[in-house]
Amino acid sequence: MTTHRFKHVFTRALPIALLTVLPGCLAQAQDDTNMGALPASATLPFTLDRVAQFDTPWAIAPLPDGDLVITTKPGLMYLIHDGVAQQISGVPAVGYSGQNGLLDINAAPDFAQSGHIYFTYISPENALVLERATLEGTALTQRKQIWTQTPGGRGQPGGIIAFGPDGNIYLTVGDRMQPDTAQDIQNLRGKILRLQPSGGPALGNPFTVQADAAPFVWTLGHRNAYGLTFAPDGTLWSHEMGPRGGDELNRIEKGQNYGWPEVSNGRQYSGIGIPDHATRPEFTAPSLYWSPVIAPSGMVWVEGSDIAGLDGTMVIGALAGEGLVQVAGDGSRQIARWDLDMRVRDVAQDSNGALWIIEDAEDGGLYKLVPN
Repeated sequence: MTTHRFKHVFTRALPIALLTVLPGCLAQAQDDTNMGALPASATLPFTLDRVAQFDTPWAIAPLPDGDLVITTKPGLMYLIHDGVAQQISGVPAVGYSGQNGLLDINAAPDFAQSGHIYFTYISPENALVLERATLEGTALTQRKQIWTQTPGGRGQPGGIIAFGPDGNIYLTVGDRMQPDTAQDIQNLRGKILRLQPSGGPALGNPFTVQADAAPFVWTLGHRNAYGLTFAPDGTLWSHEMGPRGGDELNRIEKGQNYGWPEVSNGRQYSGIGIPDHATRPEFTAPSLYWSPVIAPSGMVWVEGSDIAGLDGTMVIGALAGEGLVQVAGDGSRQIARWDLDMRVRDVAQDSNGALWIIEDAEDGGLYKLVPN
């Protein structure tokens, strides 16, 4: 293992003037839910050991025995055993371009008995696919597509998988760069879905009584959610990338509408304003948001860590923020922000309590966080 050397650790405080949005939105500078201008911490409670390197890694899946499975966006998958990466065979062809490719992966709760893993990818036909397979050594067998997006779309795929305490699968689906579809209850873009492990809509989904609604939908009004995690009390948390500003941390509650694209704490890339959440109380507002953005990617609820101060909190990867962000377990505040001088794509905790991150780069590293 080698220790990652930090090129710099510095604060990112920005002038308050930069936090004022254009006409059509409310000024955000005095909003105590905006974490975007808080500085990065100069003190790190950990060091990073670089264990392996991959071409554009995307997600980390811890296995019950302490091994890890890594996906890479170009379409390769690896098993990490005792610090050695072994390529996994039987991975499907993916549509690799821009934001699309092989995406998230998660071991089934009964993996020790079934060997099942679930993963998402963009197909060559540009549809988001959720697939289940059996991991036998370093081979995928008994592959089955259990859900396929119809129609597909462009970028902003989402594709994050979380297993709920109810035994169902929760899946984020981005708006695929078609914002208006996030408010269309018949369209599965811009939603969080709830599925049975076999792929059908889970019982008790909130919109099944509407004849014209998609039965998979759990919540709607999302832009591009790249983080999804359950707290020990069963609370589901998600974060999503805003447009030009307005990255969000949301407490996900059954049947709620989170407002995109009708409201946002950011603005359009053209500079045109978007009404703030406070102007439309019928939409569920985020617990926290970031303007300027951190571009959140990956999120884990931490318990049993040897790193001081992390237990009972959420740790979020930051692409534009080039590091990690720690958020209180009740979503009320940002506790810390650490500049690691790298775009962090995913963060995970293994069965031994160790935390891992991967770097979004063509030579992206897999790092273990080692407590100081």
